[in-house]
Amino acid sequence: MSICLKCRKRKGKRPCPALGGSLCNLCCGLLREKEIHCPPSCRFLSRHRPYQEKRILEKKAGRVPAFPGSAEDILRDPRMAWLAFHIEAALAAFAEARPSWTDKDAVLAIEYAKDKVGQGRSLLVVPGEERKPKDDAGEAVFRNVENCRHERKIVISPVPEFYKKEEKLACLERVAQSIRSAPGGIEGRAFVQGLVDRFRKAGNKAGGDNKIITLR
Repeated sequence: MSICLKCRKRKGKRPCPALGGSLCNLCCGLLREKEIHCPPSCRFLSRHRPYQEKRILEKKAGRVPAFPGSAEDILRDPRMAWLAFHIEAALAAFAEARPSWTDKDAVLAIEYAKDKVGQGRSLLVVPGEERKPKDDAGEAVFRNVENCRHERKIVISPVPEFYKKEEKLACLERVAQSIRSAPGGIEGRAFVQGLVDRFRKAGNKAGGDNKIITLR
């Protein structure tokens, strides 16, 4: 039996189609969809994905930032509300295009974006493998967060303000908590459908002096 490609200590009991070799059970679990761009065909990915998603949702659910109704709610800050709007815009686009897309999918997309913001680097992609993101919605949220700038109106010209990593992470978690608090639980579509309806309404009123309002 071959040695694990990663740790070079334990036996490689799990063939990895992405790396073209074998990993030990521990390294497979640690690297899966974090440092390895796992193909959907991997049997270990499909076998453990439901468990991993459950762990992600349970682990993150306890981290609650200042919440609705609180004077400390970060969405009271126009800068943070503007960033939240861009996060919600990405979620609304996916929810509108995919009727089966749920609030749970939205939370997982946000957690994916949070990981990328926190790491500041992309997942490893094996040379020759198709460069396709493993979570399209998460990539869209991440791009919106990274590209978002808040413009302050100055006498001479608008000055764009960049967001700090801590602000991005706090705002992503704030939107995730709004999703988790939606009626019906995250297995439904209450939150994302609300986003779709709101953005459709805003689109129908395009051209007017609309005030951007994020969901609280």
